[in-house]
Amino acid sequence: MKPTLQEQIAAFEARRASSVARMNEIVELAGEEGATLDTAQQEEFDTLQQDIESIDGHLRRLKLVESQQVRTATPVNGDTVARAVAARASSPIITVRSNVKKGTGFTRYAIALMRSRGNLLQAAEIAHGWQDTTPEVETVLRAAVAAGTTTDPAWAAPLVEYQTMAGEFIELLRPQTIVGRITGLRRVPFNIKMPAQQSGSTVGWVGEGKPKPVSALAFETVTLGFAKVAGIVVMTEELIRFSNPSVEDIVSRDLTETVAELIDRDFVDPNKAEVAGTSPASITNGAVSIPASGVTADALRADIRALFSAFIAANLSIAGAVWITDPVTALSIGMMQNPLGQAEFPGVDQNGGTLLGLPVIPSAHVPSDPTTGAMLILCLPREILLADDGGVTLDASREASLQMNSAPTEGAAQLVSLWQNNMAALRAERAINWARRRPESVVYISGAHYGAAEGPSGGNGGGG
Repeated sequence: MKPTLQEQIAAFEARRASSVARMNEIVELAGEEGATLDTAQQEEFDTLQQDIESIDGHLRRLKLVESQQVRTATPVNGDTVARAVAARASSPIITVRSNVKKGTGFTRYAIALMRSRGNLLQAAEIAHGWQDTTPEVETVLRAAVAAGTTTDPAWAAPLVEYQTMAGEFIELLRPQTIVGRITGLRRVPFNIKMPAQQSGSTVGWVGEGKPKPVSALAFETVTLGFAKVAGIVVMTEELIRFSNPSVEDIVSRDLTETVAELIDRDFVDPNKAEVAGTSPASITNGAVSIPASGVTADALRADIRALFSAFIAANLSIAGAVWITDPVTALSIGMMQNPLGQAEFPGVDQNGGTLLGLPVIPSAHVPSDPTTGAMLILCLPREILLADDGGVTLDASREASLQMNSAPTEGAAQLVSLWQNNMAALRAERAINWARRRPESVVYISGAHYGAAEGPSGGNGGGG
């Protein structure tokens, strides 16, 4: 239904209010840091300002047309209005949506590619069987067969369908990853240079007629190039051929869990260094590490105080920071009790929660070892740059020869023929990259065994 002038005006006014709120947020964020807007903030602020000016101009035009319509409107009597209202009430707008699980369309797209061995014509015929619940799958596959033309009014529609399916898959994946659950990460495009400050300035009290201190700021440039996470899933043709909901669950679960595991591990593993042109370093690589001072609640409080001190020493505000750890450590902290049997940290458990007022994000892929201990990471999201295209690219093959190895090497001679073994492979790729904007924006406790071998005496037991 075509929106009315009043609906258009309301929509643009809401968009304007959102832009104004974001501009205020950018200024407030810079104010918290006691700094001027950086390059990315300036660009976003200026873009929002231009958008507001454009909206204001369009609103004036819409309101002018609205006033002209009011002047030329024909009066109606009460009976006419009543009949119009009754007719509208008796004809409600009904929207029909499929009740399949989120991500099913993208999963079926992957299954169709695998069953057809990458043949798009055959994949489209396979997808026709899902027309009642996920018609967008066939739409995308059939559009991929025919070339687009400038005379086709719906030429770009298939692109939207694929973005919708891929977006659903990302929405399915996002809650399973640390990156997806952290709010406030500074999102930037690929292949841009961002200035990063390495040291602060110096100020001091100055007497009358005395020289003022002069300091030189140290800056570096952070560049987020293209980096991609890629994986290949191999299945037998028998499993693919007998496609049913259970097979869809297998494909969906395998794709999401595999991508989530790699992204999470490489995002926080301190041993993950940058591989130039291939993958980014983890946010903890080279970050300040504080060894755990004990296993009691008092030891945990002392160690957290040390982490906060490291932030404050770098002139970073704790506001907006998040904790990242493994579920067992989060559970152990939540189970710690004081001498009265009360929880020392009641807001946290294996599912997350809050620790001393800051959100806790647990992940099974955070490095943890029964001997060397676990990690408790304190991260400032607004100082983490994230480039993410938000989509996944799929391709399938039956004729390829693969190294059946999770760590393949270039030039390997031992390959497995998919055609010879009645198998098909699906390749998934996602472009994503990250970097710390400031080295001090991430600190962590290492060797944590909080709550281990702790008796009911809680925070005062075992050396509290």
